[in-house]
Amino acid sequence: MNPIKESYRQICETAHEIPIFSRAWWLDITCGEDRWEVLHASQGTRSEAFMPIYVPCEGVISMPPYTQTMGPHFFLPEDSMRPGSRQSEKQRLCGQLVEALGDYRVFLQNFHYGVTDWLPFYWAGYRQTTRYTYLLHGIGDSDRLWQAMSTQCRRNITKARDRYGLRIRQGIGTEEFLRVHRLTFERRGATMEDERILIRLIQAARQRKLGDLWGAYDQEGRLHAAAFVVWQASSGYYIAGGSDPALRASGAQAYLLWNCLQALSPFTSTFDFEGSMLQGVERFFRDFGATQTPFFTLTKGNLTLWDKLRIRWNRRNG
Repeated sequence: MNPIKESYRQICETAHEIPIFSRAWWLDITCGEDRWEVLHASQGTRSEAFMPIYVPCEGVISMPPYTQTMGPHFFLPEDSMRPGSRQSEKQRLCGQLVEALGDYRVFLQNFHYGVTDWLPFYWAGYRQTTRYTYLLHGIGDSDRLWQAMSTQCRRNITKARDRYGLRIRQGIGTEEFLRVHRLTFERRGATMEDERILIRLIQAARQRKLGDLWGAYDQEGRLHAAAFVVWQASSGYYIAGGSDPALRASGAQAYLLWNCLQALSPFTSTFDFEGSMLQGVERFFRDFGATQTPFFTLTKGNLTLWDKLRIRWNRRNG
């Protein structure tokens, strides 16, 4: 095994600041154990950076399914550097990572919102598009969260609870969740990402006690909405979910996520809705009082038709 990749695996077990999307167990599932690598940069023994990459076919770096962000992760001395020096150190490390990326023809990766300086990539000819996620901070303070919500969001939560009598269950069955998840994509006319990967993520998150499925049920046992949520100390994340189109009037989705926030508050203080560039979805997340937070999508080169065919083949047969 690549010693850098093996070292990174070990770091993932102890470095809690690494986002869940860049942890080895997540990448093993979403990429396939043999289709992700780790780039490494260092400045002596003081500072270093690791950058996991998904390589769906030779010469191509892309984003795996169900993965919001990746990007470099820095390990620098805690208090011994001035802000300007820390930025310079990160830029030097990124310069080394850019050099290591030289053998790849195509690059597409979403950087975690904690990475605010992409200049070394700009200097090397990479392009950048700004995307947005929505973060909710201080989720343990229910009163403050309630007051920060839009009137419509509070109304939906109250309606689901009082008028429709919905009840929230944690640990619902995977197939129940998938049925509602599929209905949501069908309503939008969109294509789901690989369902096999989603099932494996649910299983692994549950085994590690880092994720679960929630559902909102009425008194007749009908599932109105469902959500797959994962968490770590730094943040919780809304990975997938949806609602039954025939039952959307109940406000179940808002009520469900409100309850998920309460359930996650002992484990983390922040919740990442993962954002969306779809106008209706973006507004729904914003109505919770979440803060719009930008992150960078960096690209270089373009996929050929042959690349697309190889990626599709590898994913189907991975």
